[in-house]
Amino acid sequence: MAGREIVIDGVRGECYYEKKNVVVGGGGDGSDGNSVEELMGVIERVGSYSGFRSAHRKECLSLVRRLKLLLPLLEEIRELEYYSNQALNSLANLKRALASAKKLLKNCSCGSKIYLTLESEAVMVRFHVVYDKLSQALEDFPYVELGISDEVKEQVQLMRTQLKRAKKRADTQDIELAMDLMVVFSKKNDDRNADKAILERLANKLELHTIADLKEETIVVRKLAKRRSARQNAESIQQVTDLLGRFKENAGIYEDFLLDGPVSTKSLRQCRSLLIPNEFLCPITLEIMTDPVIVATGQTYERASIQKWLGSNHNTCPKTGQTLDHISLAPNFSLKNLIQQWCEKNHFELPKKESNAFPDGSTAEILEEISSLVYDLSSCQLDVLKEAIFKIRMLSKENPENRVLIAKGGGIPQLIRLLSYPDSKIQEHTVTALLNLSIDEANKRLIAGEESISAIIEILQHGTDEARENSAAALLSLSMLNENKVLIGTLNGIPPLVHLLQTGTTRGRKDAATALFNLSLNQANKSRAIDAGLIPPLLHLIEDKNLGMTDEALSILLLLASHPEGRNEIGRLSFIETLVGIIKNGTPKNKECATSVLLALGLNNSSLTLAALQYGVYEHLVEVARCGTNRAQRKANALLQHMSKCEHIP
Repeated sequence: MAGREIVIDGVRGECYYEKKNVVVGGGGDGSDGNSVEELMGVIERVGSYSGFRSAHRKECLSLVRRLKLLLPLLEEIRELEYYSNQALNSLANLKRALASAKKLLKNCSCGSKIYLTLESEAVMVRFHVVYDKLSQALEDFPYVELGISDEVKEQVQLMRTQLKRAKKRADTQDIELAMDLMVVFSKKNDDRNADKAILERLANKLELHTIADLKEETIVVRKLAKRRSARQNAESIQQVTDLLGRFKENAGIYEDFLLDGPVSTKSLRQCRSLLIPNEFLCPITLEIMTDPVIVATGQTYERASIQKWLGSNHNTCPKTGQTLDHISLAPNFSLKNLIQQWCEKNHFELPKKESNAFPDGSTAEILEEISSLVYDLSSCQLDVLKEAIFKIRMLSKENPENRVLIAKGGGIPQLIRLLSYPDSKIQEHTVTALLNLSIDEANKRLIAGEESISAIIEILQHGTDEARENSAAALLSLSMLNENKVLIGTLNGIPPLVHLLQTGTTRGRKDAATALFNLSLNQANKSRAIDAGLIPPLLHLIEDKNLGMTDEALSILLLLASHPEGRNEIGRLSFIETLVGIIKNGTPKNKECATSVLLALGLNNSSLTLAALQYGVYEHLVEVARCGTNRAQRKANALLQHMSKCEHIP
C-alpha cells in the first residue's frame, strides 16, 4: 500500500513520520520501490546463487555471508509501524547497495569464466564499490530512533568492519595460472601455439574441461559480446573468444565462432537446431546427425565429430567422461531412420556430407599434399626442401588434424633429421614445425629422444634469434612429459636456456623463464640450474622493472629455495633487502611471491629472518597478513609465527 507523501519543513528541517510499507525507492520521494520484505527477498535470492566462478568464488561466498547478517536488522525494522524520512532515505540507499551486490553476484555466478579471470582486477574494483555502498548505507542508519537492539547493532558493526578489511585485501591469480596465461596469450602471429598440456591445465583451473562446460561458456560469451560495453573491452573479448576456441579445439570441438557479421551456414543450422528434438542432436556439435554412431558407453554421436574427438588422442566418452573400453563405432540405424522420418515430416533438409571426406574426417586434398611434402623433405634441391619445410610448419600450426596426419605420414623422423641441416633458415623452420607438432600428446613421445633434444639444444645455442626462441618453447613443450624433464637436464639443455634468459629478446626471455620454471620442478634440475648460474640473472630480472618479469623470476627462485645450494646462493643480505622492499612496495602478486620466498629462506636460516627484521619487514608483513592476497596472508602469518618462535620480534 502506498503511503502519504512525506513532508519536510523547508525552514525548520523537521520530518514527519510515515506508515510502514511505504515505498523505499527514492529516499522518501514517493517513487515506486521495494518494501522491507522485498529487501529481505533480495538477500534470500543472492543466497540461492550457486556456481560462482573460481576466480572470485571466495569473495562471492564472503559477500553472501555478510549480506545475510543484515536479515536481523531488516526483521526488526519490519516490525515497526512508522518510518521517519531519515529511515526511508537509509533504506533507499541500502536498496541501491543491495541491487549492486545482486548484479555483481549474478555476474560471478552466470558470467564468462574466462572473462572474469582475465578481468579479475576490474571485478575486484566492483566488489570494492559494493562494499563502499553497503558501508555508507549502514553508517547513516538511525539505529537509536528505530530502536534497533544492541545485539543487532553489534552484528551490523561487525559486518561494516569486515567490509573495510575486505576492501583493503586484494586477491590475485596463482603463479602457475599467471604463467600459463602468459604462454597462451603470446603473440598470435609467431607461428607457435600454446602447448596442449598447458591448455588442459588452464581449462581445469577455469573449470572448462568438459563439453558441457564449454557449451555453457560459448553461450555466455556470445551474450557478452552483444552488450554495448563489449565495444569498450574489444581486446578482452577477443582474448576470451581466442582462448575459448583453443579450449574447444583441444577438446575436439570444431565449429565457427562468429560474434557478429554474416552468419555461416553452419551457424544457421545451429539456430534451427533449437527446434530439433534433443536426441537427434550430436552432443559435441549440437547439430542434427546425418550418420549417428554408438560408442562403447552406449552414447550416440555424429561419426565425423566423434572421430575428430578420438583422433585428438582422447579415450573417453565426451558426454559421460567414462574411459572407452574400445574405440569401435557401431552405426545407429534406428536413430538414423527416425531422424530421416522427422526431416521429411517437418520439411527439414539434412546438411550434405562433403563428397571428398575420408573416414578420419580429413580431405583427400590435404592427405595428398602432406604425403607430397613429407616426400620432399628428402629432396636434394635446397629450394624444394625449404618450401616443403615451411609448408609443413604452416600446416602444423593450423589444426590438430594436420599434426596427426603429418605424424602418420612419417614427417617427424624426417624433421628430426633436418634439425642438423647446415642452413640456419631450415633449422628455424624445422624446430618451429616440431614445436607445433609437439602440441599433440602422442607426437611429444615421437619427437622426444636423445637425437632430437640434443639437436634442439644445439639450435638453442647457435641458431637465429627466432630459432633460439622457438627452441626454448619446444623444450618447454617436450618437458611437459616428466621423463623429458630429466632427459633435457642430462643433455645440458639448462645452460643455454639460462644464456637466453640473460641475452634474449623480451619474448626469448619469457620463453626461457617458462621453460626453466617447468624444468626446475624436477629436483635434479634444480641443482643443474643453480650450477648453470641461473640465480644472478633472476636477481637482475627483479631489479630491472622495465622487463616486467618480477613474478616469473620470484616464482623460479621459490622453486630453487627448496634446494640447499639455492638457499645458500639466494640468501645474501642484499637480496633479503630487495625482498623486504618488494613486500613493502610491490604489487599484491609481487608481495605474495616475495613473502613466499622469504618464508622458504627464513625457515631454514634464522639469521636471514633476523636480517629481514632489521630491514623493517615486520610491519610490512603485518600489513600483508591483514590486507594481502589469500595466499600472501597465509605465508605472512606463517612467517610471523616463525619469527615469534625464534623470539626475533623487535
